[in-house]
Order: sequence, then structure tokens, then C-alpha cells
Amino acid sequence: MATSSIFASVRIDDPKQAEAFIDALVASEDKPRRKPSTPVRPPLTDHDAIRRLMAK
Repeated sequence: MATSSIFASVRIDDPKQAEAFIDALVASEDKPRRKPSTPVRPPLTDHDAIRRLMAK
């Protein structure tokens, strides 16, 4: 999906379309969240650890 699609204007005039849109939002809410495939490491904040990393 193109990222520019999030800026598209959507106009729903038909009540059935509005219900379908709301049902789709509710259905997407129930889906499990994605889990990262690799563990996320916290950012380095220790100055000495950053220096050791940059020295490699």
C-alpha cells in the first residue's frame, strides 16, 4: 500500500458503507499485534559504552 494513501480524503454518504467501514475498523482492532522478528535493544545512553562501540 502506498503511503500517500493515508492522505486521501474519504467521504461516506451511504449508511451501509458507513457500517461496513466501522465493521472493518472493529475487525482490525481484534487482530493480534505483530511481534518483532528480532528483539529490540534499548538505545545506548552510557557515554563509555558509546565510545567503545565507536572505537570498533
